[in-house]
Parts: sequence; structure tokens; C-alpha cells
Amino acid sequence: MTNRLKIAPSILAADFADMGACVKLLENAGADWVHLDIMDGHFVPNISFGPQMCAAVRERTQLPLDVHLMVQRPGDWIDPFLDAGADIITLHVEAEVHLQRQLARIRHAGRKAGLVINPGTPVYAVECMLEYCDVVLIMSVNPGFGGQEFLPHTLNKIEKLRALAIKRDLPLEIEVDGGINPKTARQCAKAGATVLVAGSSVFFADDPADMISTLRG
Repeated sequence: MTNRLKIAPSILAADFADMGACVKLLENAGADWVHLDIMDGHFVPNISFGPQMCAAVRERTQLPLDVHLMVQRPGDWIDPFLDAGADIITLHVEAEVHLQRQLARIRHAGRKAGLVINPGTPVYAVECMLEYCDVVLIMSVNPGFGGQEFLPHTLNKIEKLRALAIKRDLPLEIEVDGGINPKTARQCAKAGATVLVAGSSVFFADDPADMISTLRG
């Protein structure tokens, strides 16, 4: 992990009819990761895309693919996304009973593994699993739809998680997803975040490269 703040634009906000060009735009604009929000219409009230989209994006970029599983039974989808070229897979603590088993599966495949907590889930839900994680994703909106406003109470969760990582000397990436703009990006970075997921703010910007630079700065 480096001190450089990473920006992981979410292609949920991209033009689905021209996804290849959107992914190439992110690469040219200086994005660090490409974030894929996987929704099944059950765990969250929306449907996005599956392993086929991940595989198609993999063919268009060398950037790390950050797959966020917002699905019931996430263990069923680990292998399909590994096969599709995912570099990072995160799953919700609210959706999986055997957390350590699934994290170990991802790491055994040579990829990075992580957990996600919803706005209403406390940090202690992941505390005993941190040694098995490369990343913890804190949702700063209720998952399911893009373009929502940042929930301020999640800043305290970022601070608590960073304190735990420092206490245990863990090189943990702390990722934040939802309502990221220049103002909230600064707040998250100050609280201890190292990766920011941004969808609407990047894809709807007049100059996506300038927005990515602004968020990172």
C-alpha cells in the first residue's frame, strides 16, 4: 500500500452502450482501479451486470478490476469473477456466513480479497477478519443506486477502521463508496481512506481526468 490516494471510478455510471470507450477513457484519465458494482436484484434493489461484463472490461484495460459483490450467496460468484479476470473481490459481511473461507479462496487464487460494510453495519463486524483482508470497503450510501448523497456518520467508521489497522500494523486499503466529490474526498482521505470509488462525479464531469486529479489531490 502506498500513501497515494487511489481513485476507482465505478462503471455503473458509464454509458453501457459504449462501455469499451468508457473504460479506455478511465485509463487515459489516470484512474487507478476500475470498480464494478455487481447487483443481483435481491441483496440490493437493482440489477447491474455479471461476469461477462467483467471479462469484456478485462480485454479493454490493464487497470486492476475491483469487483464489489452486492449479491446474495456471494460465495457462488467468486469463481466466475476470478475466471473473468477480477483482481480484487469484495463481499458484504451482511450476505455471507463463512467470511474467512471465502476470503481465503480469493487469496489462494492470487487475487486481493476484502469485506464490505453497509452504512448501518458497525466496524466491529469486520474486526476479527482484518488479517484475512487486503481491503475493507465502507459504504457511505445505502447500496443499490448511484448518485446518492454521502452519509457523514461513515467518516467515524473510517477513522475507527484506520485506527485498528495501525494498531495491528496491517497494510489495509480502506475503500469508500458513495457520494464521493471533491469535498467528501478530502474528508475521507483525512479520516484515513486510501481508495475512493467515484461514479457520477467522474463520468458526468466535463473533464474526467481533471476530476480524478482533483479527487486524488
